[in-house]
Amino acid sequence: MLPSSRDTCSLTTSVIYGYACLSRIYCFMTEEFMTLAYSTLKFLSTPILHSLYRHEIIGLENIPQGPVIIASNHLAFCDSVFIPLALDRPINFLAKSDYFTTSGVKGRAMAKFFTSMGQLPMDRSGGVKSQESLARGLRVLESGGILGIYPEGTRSPDGRGYRPKVGVARLALESGVSVVPVGQIGTDLVQPLGTNRPHLRNRGQKITIRTIFGKPLDFSSRSHEAHLFSVEREIADRVGVAIRELSGQEYVDVYADAVKKLMASDSLTAEQAVNRLCVECP
Repeated sequence: MLPSSRDTCSLTTSVIYGYACLSRIYCFMTEEFMTLAYSTLKFLSTPILHSLYRHEIIGLENIPQGPVIIASNHLAFCDSVFIPLALDRPINFLAKSDYFTTSGVKGRAMAKFFTSMGQLPMDRSGGVKSQESLARGLRVLESGGILGIYPEGTRSPDGRGYRPKVGVARLALESGVSVVPVGQIGTDLVQPLGTNRPHLRNRGQKITIRTIFGKPLDFSSRSHEAHLFSVEREIADRVGVAIRELSGQEYVDVYADAVKKLMASDSLTAEQAVNRLCVECP
């Protein structure tokens, strides 16, 4: 029997409040305690989230043992919740550096919270700083871990799939490990565009999230071509195609962050920003 809407909302509020309280004291925790706190929080929250949402997990057998790159589309913040819930091994995600650089007590608490959740700061400005961020990801792979990355570099501004950045290709070429494409479906219903508040129902129905793991892509035979941009571009595009085949998203051949920047600066819709960028493209 499903819980009532009132009971479900109360339960969700309790979970969110628990996360908030825990994040406030993270700045006083040791690394060992944070690891234990994360394991405990995941253990406790998994059955709660699975009671609130249907989570269909497909293709786990496609994840090889040892180091692997998990490359997913990005519809909502909660992608970084449901992908770890699908895995039986810890995963480290490359996350935007803003989560780690906010000043003050709140900023330090937030940084420790995301660190304990397995997030690694990813500087998206390009150049040396971005390369340093990718180096952190390589260290995860060198230690035999799972590295998660969103090749588009940011959440989709309208649910479509955008041109992937080459970071995923650089990681694959330099590490020699396989890339498992992932299609996330339904997380944009949990956190619709323009809101951070989680939704419990869509048109009165329980929301179904699908996490689909595709066949691993092996680029190790091309490791000698690392740092050739044309090769990185080709491989990133292949990963993007594999992801969209799983997610069913329409492709947009521009970068999502450029679209978001134009939307914010000129008060445009995503479609208007895409059209302007396409006109400006050579």
